[in-house]
Amino acid sequence: MIEKMDISVVIITYNEEKRLEAALKSVADIASEIVVVDRFSDDDTVKVAKKYTDLVFQRKWTNFTDQKNFGNSKTSFLWILSLDADERVSPELREEILQLKEGEPDCSGFSMPRQTYYLGRWIRHGGWYPDRKIRLFRKDSVRWEGEYVHESLVVEGEVNLLKGPLHHFTYRNIRDHLERINTFSDLSAQKLYAKKKKCHWYHLAIVPFLNFLKSYFWRAGVLDGFAGFVVATLHGYSVFIRYAKLKEIWKKGERIGPFPY
Repeated sequence: MIEKMDISVVIITYNEEKRLEAALKSVADIASEIVVVDRFSDDDTVKVAKKYTDLVFQRKWTNFTDQKNFGNSKTSFLWILSLDADERVSPELREEILQLKEGEPDCSGFSMPRQTYYLGRWIRHGGWYPDRKIRLFRKDSVRWEGEYVHESLVVEGEVNLLKGPLHHFTYRNIRDHLERINTFSDLSAQKLYAKKKKCHWYHLAIVPFLNFLKSYFWRAGVLDGFAGFVVATLHGYSVFIRYAKLKEIWKKGERIGPFPY
């Protein structure tokens, strides 16, 4: 007799009271348990989480990798679905996962396309889609890695493909998008500096424009209308500001000594 597949859902949070409940509802009939790792939110995030699970852990922030690995360590089951508070399991993806739960897959994980809702529409081009992510995996075959930003999942073994999309509501508006670029560009610049990378003139004058062209034309962002133009423009801007901040760090280092951060 084949045993059914139990899935632990892991979500890390910080001040996500407005978006968390929709994420939790989207996995309610998928999860055998839900683990929430909270960064001492000062809103009602924990209160919302406790409506769906008793496995809520508050923990001082270190980085994305460490928080997610900690969450994985608190699960009871072999299979984990890793979800962010701004993501939702779509109805199509839900049905695929429910079918998987009828048996025990012979792989280490599954990737799924992630589709972002931005400025009133689903983005299907510009490098934002299909944006495949490995989010369903065996706990004994993976680990999160990365110290600064954009943590990555290292998987030992075969990864199969799912068709249903993971819905992503990452930016509330352009202001939120710009604020996030500002935060992540700090981390990215520090990562480059730690590797002793330098900012050259072409990183500021040419590379950002090439990234705009790549997103808007080569990856067909133009087909996403105004939203596609904004995505491409801010993609180029994010590259510019990352290297501008790297240049600033080096200048500070020259004045006050190495590695001021």
